[in-house]
Amino acid sequence: MSHRPLGRLRVIGGEWRSRLIEFDAADGVRPTPDRVRQTLFDWLSPIIAGAACVDLFAGSGALGFEALSRGAATACFVETGLAQTQAMHAAAAKLGATSRVEIVNRDALAWLRNTRAQFDIAFVDPPYAACLWQPVLLALQPVLKSNNRVYVEWPKAVTPLWPSGWRVLKEKTAGQVSYALATYEAPVSQDPSNPGNSA
Repeated sequence: MSHRPLGRLRVIGGEWRSRLIEFDAADGVRPTPDRVRQTLFDWLSPIIAGAACVDLFAGSGALGFEALSRGAATACFVETGLAQTQAMHAAAAKLGATSRVEIVNRDALAWLRNTRAQFDIAFVDPPYAACLWQPVLLALQPVLKSNNRVYVEWPKAVTPLWPSGWRVLKEKTAGQVSYALATYEAPVSQDPSNPGNSA
């Protein structure tokens, strides 16, 4: 049985600039284009150093590895495809990044609902046909630190619904892809010592 050839992508900035990493080029794996990655990491440059990142629906791992190259402290990659997770393990070893990486072979929504981890930056690029943007954003809320940044990508023809508490900071379109940088601010809980007008 022949194996599908691996795809290749280039890290475009930071410590590993111009280094090539390989990924499993399965149907539906869409590495974020270079020009979109460049714009995204220009947006993230003020907060990327030392950040804890999560790359959901990681696919090729392009966003998580780019974040690490540009100074993020850690990156957690969550991906259901076994071949993709194996390729990410190989890429992390090739880059000498295994101590800064966690690779989880699991459904992203199920993982989000059970993890105790906390993140500064999240990358959300689910399969377009699955329409998972709103459920994932809701599941992300408890795992985001304050002053968080969340990258979201969707097809140009779709208008995503942002749940309450989310604020879009920047938004662009490149070809048939739209993308945004957003942040989530949890509602201020009521101070139990000041219950208001309770009887």
